Amino acid sequence: MSRIARAFAAARTGRRAALVPFFTAGDPDVATTRELVLAAVAAGADLIELGVPFSDPMADGPVLQRASQRARAAGTTLLGILDLVGSLRRDTDVPIVLFGYYNPFFRYGDEALARDAAAIGVDGILCVDLPPEEADTLRASTSAAGIDLIAMLAPTTPLPRVRRIAQHATGFLYFVSVLGVTGARGTLPTNLPALVERARRVTPLPIGVGFGVQTPEQAGWIAGFADAVVVGSQLARFVEEAGREAVPTVGAFVRDLRTAMDNGARGPRD
Repeated sequence: MSRIARAFAAARTGRRAALVPFFTAGDPDVATTRELVLAAVAAGADLIELGVPFSDPMADGPVLQRASQRARAAGTTLLGILDLVGSLRRDTDVPIVLFGYYNPFFRYGDEALARDAAAIGVDGILCVDLPPEEADTLRASTSAAGIDLIAMLAPTTPLPRVRRIAQHATGFLYFVSVLGVTGARGTLPTNLPALVERARRVTPLPIGVGFGVQTPEQAGWIAGFADAVVVGSQLARFVEEAGREAVPTVGAFVRDLRTAMDNGARGPRD
């Protein structure tokens, strides 16, 4: 059983949703990212998403765009991120997913990326701008290396396409809660539980919800109907405001998310 599968199984046994903080790797520098990840794990994170900085992050809102710019300015590379994961593996066994765009992955090479990522301890890859119909090469490489290739669903994805996407995905499905780019929202769609339930009817994969989650209260609400909650922009905002000094603030916020989610969870997700 993979680390991702074990994490979701443990959450299901504990009758809670998994908490997935997202950090742009290298913002403000790789050493601080390492501290942020370990602080989040200590505060109750179940999985970690590491964003691979890219020059044209089209799915990201202003906060994560600026985080990507800072990381690139600091010299962060995909190879450096793999080294970061290797360093983290000395201190934590939490599942780590690389979240990025296909250009850096393509330049590295699908087969080489999957091989090197698996060897260093990466558990999953989520490629935002690679449609399932174009993902055969990357899918074959990650499958051979034992890495999960995680797919995304939109609120507007028709049910037959949800089924097709789920048939090829592994690990979990990332359900985008809102239309548009990433970024904290004051409110989330009231029909989100129904949309997640619709997807759940056609796949046994866990479903995580991200984009727009700003507060512990929102995370607690989502924990009542989803298998995981992904939070990114709010954490990036703390880093933007405090830089290397953001670690304790991020740790405290993740702990608040965990508490709210544990209070909001309704029971096992079978």
